[in-house]
Formats: sequence, C-alpha cells, structure tokens
Amino acid sequence: MIEKKFVEAKKQEFEMKEFIKKFVGKGKVSGVKIERTPVGEKIIIITAKPGLVIGRGGEVIHKINDLLKDRFKLENPQIEIFEIQEPIFDAQTVADNIALSLEKFGPLSFKLIAYRELDRIIKAGALGAEIRLNGRLPSDRARSWRFAFGYLNKTGATAEIVRRAQSNAFTRPGVVGVKVAIVSKDTKIPDKIEINKHVVEEELILEEVDKNKDEEKEKLKEKSKKKKKERRKKTSKEKDKNKEKNIEEQKKKKEKK
Repeated sequence: MIEKKFVEAKKQEFEMKEFIKKFVGKGKVSGVKIERTPVGEKIIIITAKPGLVIGRGGEVIHKINDLLKDRFKLENPQIEIFEIQEPIFDAQTVADNIALSLEKFGPLSFKLIAYRELDRIIKAGALGAEIRLNGRLPSDRARSWRFAFGYLNKTGATAEIVRRAQSNAFTRPGVVGVKVAIVSKDTKIPDKIEINKHVVEEELILEEVDKNKDEEKEKLKEKSKKKKKERRKKTSKEKDKNKEKNIEEQKKKKEKK
C-alpha cells in the first residue's frame, strides 16, 4: 500500500509539472519543483521570464492555482517564482529557445540557429557547451548534428557538473529533437589545476634573491682567491729576498776570513 501511494504521488507530481509547463508555454518555464509541507503543496516555478509567468496583477498565477485545485484536488497550493539570473547558462532555456527558433524559421536554417546560440554561450564565458539536433533537418532521412566547444566531460564524477536538458521542435518535415549540455563559467572542475599568480610571483622573487646571493657568494670567493694569490706572491718574494740576504751575508763572512 505504501509503495502504491508513493508511486501515485510521484505520478501526480510529474503530471503537475507537465501541466504547468504546457499551460505557461514553451520557453517560459525551465523547471518545476514540488515540495510537500504540512501547510500544503509548495510549487516552485523556475523561469528566466518571471513577468510572463506571473502575468498582469498575478493573473496567470491565479489561473494556475485554480486549475491545480480543480484538476489535482490540491487544498492549498503555494506557488513561488524563482528567477534564473543567467539564462544563457540554463540548458533547458537554451534548448527551448532553439526549438522555438526551428519552429518559427524552419529546419533548413538549423545551422544558423545552432551556431548563433553557441556563439552567445561562448561570449557569455561558458567553459564548454554542446548542442545536438536529431531529425529530418536538411533531407528526408533523419540525421544527427553536433555543435560543441570547450570542456565537456561525459563520463565519471566530473560529468555531474554538466547541465543537460532536451526539448522538441514540431516542424513541417517532422519532430526535431534538441539536446543541450552546458558547463557554466562558475563551475569548479575537480581535475583542473589552478595556478595562483601571487604564489608564482613570490617564488620568482625568491629565485631572483637566491641568484643574487649566489652571485655575491661567487664574487666573494673570487676576491678571497685573489687575496690568497697576492699573499702567496708576497710571501714568495719575501722568501727570495731573505735567501739573497743570506747568500750575501755568507759571501761577506767568507771574504773576512
């Protein structure tokens, strides 16, 4: 019984999410979160266009509230709006925008649409992105087209940092599947090595100081060597003088005898 209730609750949540997305419209809602509280169901609508979701004087929100009460028999649904600050890094928003562009301009201009959206993501400073289009785009036979750049890991633990989403474009030749994956500029990549400039500068300064010290030591060594050589020369000269003196003294002694 508990399992059935759990499955029914999850099924109801899925139906509610899909209903809200269809009612508001494609490209306006990025995601829907449902939290069950003792007071009632808390529904968080994630969107990049909060004005369109709320409507004039909260008209759209009131309609959604009434429809949720009637259709899903919710007693006290509390709807909140969460605004996406950087919609260019939201994969669902980008996927919906591409799907809407394909529906508006047709599937023949799919390359222009994909490259334009990819260029916007690059200029925003994303670390990596991928756009995949599947369907009857330039010909009668379905094909898969890929547009990508930058860092985009697909396996392992690092694949979790990639934001993924998908959407469908309903065109005259048929349905075109749109898949988008984005790595935003603020994401921390675990296997990326960051170099601290301040530490590098300090190390370079220390290396220069050590080089200067080594040069000074070498200069001191050379000076000491020169002094030693000079001392040796002086001592050798003094010895020679003493020898000459001794020889002269001996000569004088012999002459006296």
